[in-house]
Amino acid sequence: MPPDFHDLPDGRRIAYRFASGSRPTLVFLPGYMSDMAGAKAQALFDWARTHGRACLLLDYSGCGASSGGFAEGTLSRWRDEVLAVMTARIQGPVVLVGSSMGGWLMLLVALGLPQGHCAGLIGIAAAPDFTEWGFDAAEKTKLGGGRTIYRSSAYSPEATPTHARFWADGQRQLLLDGAIALDCPVRLLHGQADADVPWETSLRLAAALRSAQVQVTLVKDGNHRLSRPEDLALLIGAVHGLIAPSFYPNT
Repeated sequence: MPPDFHDLPDGRRIAYRFASGSRPTLVFLPGYMSDMAGAKAQALFDWARTHGRACLLLDYSGCGASSGGFAEGTLSRWRDEVLAVMTARIQGPVVLVGSSMGGWLMLLVALGLPQGHCAGLIGIAAAPDFTEWGFDAAEKTKLGGGRTIYRSSAYSPEATPTHARFWADGQRQLLLDGAIALDCPVRLLHGQADADVPWETSLRLAAALRSAQVQVTLVKDGNHRLSRPEDLALLIGAVHGLIAPSFYPNT
C-alpha cells in the first residue's frame, strides 16, 4: 500500500503509515539513511496490526518516500518532523522504538513530549552521541570546516556520507555526559558483535537515564542490525512487555 503524507508548512512531505488500535501507540524511528521499509519496522507494524495495537512508521525528509534532500537532514529537523506527524496522528501515550541513530532520536523526541506522554522507550543498538564518539580527530576537523566525509558501507555499494550540517547539529544534541531527564520504562537491546555501535554505548545510556526502570539485553552473537528472526522475536517480546495490561491498565 502507498504511504500517506503529512505536509509541513515549508512544503516538505513526510511519508508515514499508521495503523489504528489500542494504545499506547508504537512509533518506530529508523536509523541513519534508513526508512520504514526495513525489517524491524515492518515486523513491528505487522505485529501491531495483527494484535490490534496502534502503530506509526515514518520516513524522515530526504529518506524513503519523503520529500527533501538528505544533505539537509539533521537530528533537530528530523525530531521536529516526528513530533509534527505524531501530533497530527496520535492521541495519548506512545512507546518510541529507535534503531541505531533512531535510538538517539527517540531520546530527543521523548524529551520534546509533554510530561507523561512517553510510556516507554525501546532502543535497538541505540547510538546517542555518535557524532562525538564515532569520528576521529581528522574527520571532525573536516566536518567542522564544512566538508562532507564519506565512508564505505557494509550495507550498500555506495559510500555513506556524513554532512557537516548533520554533524554540527549532533554536537549540539549530546546527551550521554549528563543526566537524561526521562523516567519511563526503557528496554535497550544490543548485539555484542555490533561493528558499528559499541555495545557499551547501551550501558552508558542506561547509566545516564534518570529512570530506574531500565533493562539492557545483550545478544552475544548479534550484529548491528539485529534483524534475524530471533532478534525480531526479542524486539517483539520487549514491546509486549512494555505494553502489557499490567503496565497500562487504562489503555
